[in-house]
Amino acid sequence: MRRCVLAAAAACLLLLAACAQGETKAWEGELLAMDTIMKLTLYGENAPQAGAAAMDRIRELEGLLSVTGEGSDVYRANHTGSAQLSPDAAALLDRALALCRETDGALDVTVYPVVRAWGFTTGEYRVPDDGELEALLERVDYRQATLEGDRVTLPEGVELDLGGVAKGYTGDQLMALLEGEGVASAIVELGGNVQALGAKPDGSPWRVALQAPEGGYAGVLEIVDRAVVTSGGYQRYFEQDGEIYWHIIDPAQGRPARSGLQSVTIVAEEGTLCDGLSTALFVMGRERALDFWRTREDFECVLISEDNTVAVTEGLEESFSLYGDWEGRPLEIIRR
Repeated sequence: MRRCVLAAAAACLLLLAACAQGETKAWEGELLAMDTIMKLTLYGENAPQAGAAAMDRIRELEGLLSVTGEGSDVYRANHTGSAQLSPDAAALLDRALALCRETDGALDVTVYPVVRAWGFTTGEYRVPDDGELEALLERVDYRQATLEGDRVTLPEGVELDLGGVAKGYTGDQLMALLEGEGVASAIVELGGNVQALGAKPDGSPWRVALQAPEGGYAGVLEIVDRAVVTSGGYQRYFEQDGEIYWHIIDPAQGRPARSGLQSVTIVAEEGTLCDGLSTALFVMGRERALDFWRTREDFECVLISEDNTVAVTEGLEESFSLYGDWEGRPLEIIRR
């Protein structure tokens, strides 16, 4: 069996190299949290103290939101069926359940038992049989989770996993913290999530490179005060008997989503929204994803299909460009 786990890379390599050439000295920090490497780059006199506070905040949120950490709010809820949540966990669960409703279950925070059965949480990869999946799917329905104030209640067998939105929420929290500390220019890379506070110190946009499915980079986005989150089937998968199974699970089927897409990148002001929608739109597939986008005004997206065609919604027309070996390929602009 072949296994592959990649650091989900909406890569910051190009933009950080560019910043290093400027006059303003950066504070940089790195840590392993939420099962990924996180990198922070801050500018300004208060950057060191703000950076230390940001690192502490990441560790705090990991402790509250981890599905496997025995002291976390999520773990307690899953193992007791009812738990009082911290303000962070309650706020994130409330937002996540709203996204589940808005996407008609394409995002479902109760899919954890299925994901675990495939081995994506343990590293013990396997293909569950139809009977096992059918039984597990009876426990998958976000509508079974009840949140009243700060107390969550789960029926027996139903389990939460906020991992699909936790890094986005963390990015939002870091932006608020850094702004409160007087930092005007910062970029954070939380695995496949990139979030920017302001512009670069010289006033120019941050340049965020999007990973190509086969490696390298497919395009570059220019952003200011935006989050960029990519979900791709190439980020974490295993191969068995010549077939590839990736970690993005269709909650309706209990199997890796086969929607005709290789990756979905969401760009918006809110990282939590980007995180949830990158998964949901991947599950939806191109046409449903674009229909959903046309009903909203709060995000833009880049879709790479299985045939390597690239489509971007009209709000990114001036800020996205193909890169490297992908230059010269057709680029479809989707309009409302």
